[in-house]
Amino acid sequence: MAKQAEHIRKPEWLKTRINTNKSYQKLKNLMRDNRLNTVCEEAKCPNIYECWSERKTATFIILGDTCTRGCGFCAVKTGLPNELDWGEPKRVADSVEVMELKHVVVTAVARDDLNDGGAAVFAETVRAIREQNPACTIEILPSDMKGDYESLHTLMDSQPDIFNHNIETVRRLTKRVRAKATYDRSLQLLKRVKEIAPTTPTKSSIMVGLGETKEEVIEAMDDLLAHDVNILTIGQYLQPTKKHLNVERYYHPDEFEELKKIALEKGFTHCESGPLVRSSYHADEQVSKASAQRRIQYMQGYEEQENTEVDFKFF
Repeated sequence: MAKQAEHIRKPEWLKTRINTNKSYQKLKNLMRDNRLNTVCEEAKCPNIYECWSERKTATFIILGDTCTRGCGFCAVKTGLPNELDWGEPKRVADSVEVMELKHVVVTAVARDDLNDGGAAVFAETVRAIREQNPACTIEILPSDMKGDYESLHTLMDSQPDIFNHNIETVRRLTKRVRAKATYDRSLQLLKRVKEIAPTTPTKSSIMVGLGETKEEVIEAMDDLLAHDVNILTIGQYLQPTKKHLNVERYYHPDEFEELKKIALEKGFTHCESGPLVRSSYHADEQVSKASAQRRIQYMQGYEEQENTEVDFKFF
């Protein structure tokens, strides 16, 4: 099966148009100048041009560019990470301001070498972004932090607008796809977020094309709903290099539409499902009404009372 999968050609619907316009190049240079990493680049996301140039969203990778895990699907480099960079939160906040982002996703490499999994730097980054960019909504996408409950509290104390943690695949394939992570630990992490912050939307993502069945994908949906997850994204797995897991099958766009319909009927409040959908795709549309209202109120207050201090209630 693996040998056959190596020769599967990408279908037409997976071809994207490269649009490296001046706006995109400016933002890319900004990332390099500030020594910042984005999952948009590291994971070779096909939607980078749309998100950076048109939607004013971006996903930053913090805690360095080296992951302590080596998952079979991921293009981020693995090895021994460098020391923590406490100047990173400020640089991310500065970049969010310069890029004029309306929604930002903060993710990180897995840092199993740290007792808190990097939660303290994560939380400081969220606070720095919010202090400098009150109108920007913030989504966090951490690793499972080895299931440490105290570290999760540290993260949630920063009050993100969305908490995102990906199960990535179905239960049966988890051991082959995800290094060191477990299916049930990820589900428990998502459920614990709701115990800490009941009104914060939670989100997860599934890749298809790794050998799962439709029934297994639906079972994963049920598992996520049973753990109080609100938002789901479903996308096609694309092999980043020959060293990574093979693509077993390419799903047709109609199949993604069917999965989206099933997800919404089952009770997810929002579902993005498509061949090029990634975890952060259209993330700006997934914030809760409370977060969206906070953003609107800030902009209105800024325009009408530029010199008046405005108090906002966060989650």
